[in-house]
Amino acid sequence: MTLTFHWFLPTNGDSRDIVGGGHGVPTGAAGGARPASVAYLGQIARSAEQLGFVGALTPTGAWCEDAWLSTAMLTEVTERLKFLVAFRPGLLAPTLAAQMASTFQRLSQGRLLLNVVTGGESQEQRAYGDFLDKDARYARADEFLHVVRALWRGETVDHHGTHVRVEQARLHRPPDPVPPVYFGGSSAAALPVAVRHSDVYLTWGEPPALVAEKLERVRALAARAGRELRFGIRLHVIVRDTAEQAWAQAQRLLDGVSEADIRAVQEGLRRSESEGQRRMLDLNGGSRDGLEVAPNLWAGVGLVRGGAGTALVGSHAEVADRIAEYHALGIDEFVLSGYPHLEEAYWFGEGVLPILRERGLWRHPDGQPGAGDHVDIPFAGVPAPQPAVAR
Repeated sequence: MTLTFHWFLPTNGDSRDIVGGGHGVPTGAAGGARPASVAYLGQIARSAEQLGFVGALTPTGAWCEDAWLSTAMLTEVTERLKFLVAFRPGLLAPTLAAQMASTFQRLSQGRLLLNVVTGGESQEQRAYGDFLDKDARYARADEFLHVVRALWRGETVDHHGTHVRVEQARLHRPPDPVPPVYFGGSSAAALPVAVRHSDVYLTWGEPPALVAEKLERVRALAARAGRELRFGIRLHVIVRDTAEQAWAQAQRLLDGVSEADIRAVQEGLRRSESEGQRRMLDLNGGSRDGLEVAPNLWAGVGLVRGGAGTALVGSHAEVADRIAEYHALGIDEFVLSGYPHLEEAYWFGEGVLPILRERGLWRHPDGQPGAGDHVDIPFAGVPAPQPAVAR
């Protein structure tokens, strides 16, 4: 199996600096220098498509634009790119969610991927009218996905559960193909639900030893449930022609945030109920020091951004090596991002993907050679050879 790469759509705005958002970062504090317009997001999506990314993750929350509406618009300015739409069970009825996914899948010609997010912050959930605690949200997600999966199979569903109740629910047209379900979560309440319902289990970018430990736990739970999952990882990337250039860019991003910003964001993130967020905080420790937590793995992003807080930093070859290392643990899908998202997609797509292709780990989803192939172009100022003229 070749590796699958997805990019990220910054529907909270983009910038040449780190843009905050999510998991306790205040709503309204996430804006970037580049607004999340259809025109700009379309640039990113088309570039990701051309470079060889399979899909693009779109976040969910009060700090960003709605994922369903944003991606539905972007299907019209792209041709192949799939959209990994983050959504929260419980904020809409399971029958409606199943119908929306079916419609999206049909009208986009099979370009929907679903990222289930139960919601790690009770305060934000209450703003949406959801007053369940964290464990109850996972229990509801379990029931919700049970109903959705049955509807996608074309069944008529009666379900009278603790959190979900439907009678004679049925879809007029089930989706074909059924959209894959991506699911993260590190807590004891999350893992059994992920094992029962996900096709791809997602983890944030921790050092390889910690990722290996988590994947083994999930594999064991999946085996007991008679299921086999694929695995993905969520990371930022900072890649350049040399390691020195990449680390200089990481330092520039770090220099762009103040101690006051770090203190304020860290205070909010420490209130998060998310086990994954706690693990991200443990990596950066709220300090600018010691942020390379494993070779080429930098925890600086998590100082001022909720959610995924680590980046692969290095030369193209070094980052390719780290990706191969995660792949050896069982990771087949990589959900990546970088600041700004347009330019960083090209740094990765033109620098790292060709190396992975040469190693037999990746191929362009369109069957094309892919970006980064050598092209003979005359040096500037040197006249191009002239064709022979018959005399």
